[in-house]
Amino acid sequence: NTKRSQTKETIPLRNMATKLPLLDALDMSQDRSEAERFNHKCRRNDHQGHTSGQAAGFIQVNTCILPQKYAYDFMLFCQRNPKPFPLMEVTDPGCYEPKIVTYGSDLRTDIPRYTVFRDGEVAEDKLEDIVDHWRDDLVTFLFGCSFSFEHVLISNGYKIRHLEEGHSVPVYYTTIPCRPAGVFSGPIVVTMRPFKKTEIPSIIKLTAQYPTLHGTPVHYGDPEKIGIVDISKPDWGSPVKIREDEEPVFWACGSTIESTLIESKIDFALYQHESEMLVCKKKVEEVNVADPAHCQRFQ
Repeated sequence: NTKRSQTKETIPLRNMATKLPLLDALDMSQDRSEAERFNHKCRRNDHQGHTSGQAAGFIQVNTCILPQKYAYDFMLFCQRNPKPFPLMEVTDPGCYEPKIVTYGSDLRTDIPRYTVFRDGEVAEDKLEDIVDHWRDDLVTFLFGCSFSFEHVLISNGYKIRHLEEGHSVPVYYTTIPCRPAGVFSGPIVVTMRPFKKTEIPSIIKLTAQYPTLHGTPVHYGDPEKIGIVDISKPDWGSPVKIREDEEPVFWACGSTIESTLIESKIDFALYQHESEMLVCKKKVEEVNVADPAHCQRFQ
C-alpha cells in the first residue's frame, strides 16, 4: 500500500522549543535535496527498515507523539533526562509539520514505519502511516539521534561496525534508571558501537560537541556494570563483532521512549518503529556545538 498523498495545511506554530538555544535557523541557500528525496521515499513507502547511514550529513530524530494531557509531564521528564531525551523540537497540539529541525515534512507519513502503544503495550506495529490515528490533541516531541553523529565519526576516520557489517545498531536495555516525572519513568536504553581502546578518548571528546545528538557515551567497557548480561544478544538491532583490541562504547538512545511507554502505561502514544527515524533537512554541521568549556573536560 502506498502512503497517502495529502495537501499539507499551513499551521501557525508557537513552538514550545523555540526558546531553547539548540538550533539555528535553516540557511535556505544550502542544498537539502538528499534529505528531501529520502522523505519522499518514505512517504511512498519505498523504504522500510532502519535509517542508519541514510542521507549522510543530515540529522535524524526520534519521534514520540502523545496526547496533550501528558505533554507537561513528558517535557519535564525530558528536562530531567537529557542524555536519552535531547529535545530538539516540540510541536503545537495537532500540528504534524515540524518547523525547527526540518520543513516540508509530514510526521504522519515521512517516517518509514510506526508503532501504536495503548496502555503500555504495542497495539499496532509496522504501520506505513498514522493518518487514521491522527488527532487534534497530539503533541510531537523530536529528539536528536546518534545516527546523526555517525557521519561525524566517519568523517574523522572512525569505522562504524554495524554499517560495515550492513545491519542496524545493537540496542540494549540497561539497569540505569531515568529520573521520573509525573507518570513517566523507566530504564535508559543504549546503543553500542565498538572502538579501539586507544580511540575512545578522542571519540568522547568528539561526541561531546553534540549534546543534542546524545553527546558523550554513558559508559564504555564492561557491559555488566550497566546491567547488560550478554552483549551478543541485543534487545533489538543486530549483534556486532567486538575485536580483541576494542571496547564496547554505549550511548543513551532515543529508544528509551519505548521503555518509558511500557513502564508508564499511558492510554495512547505513537512512536517510530524501532530504529526508523525521521530524516531532517537540517545538517549535522548546523547543530549548535557544545560550549568549548564543556568539551575541555575530555581533553
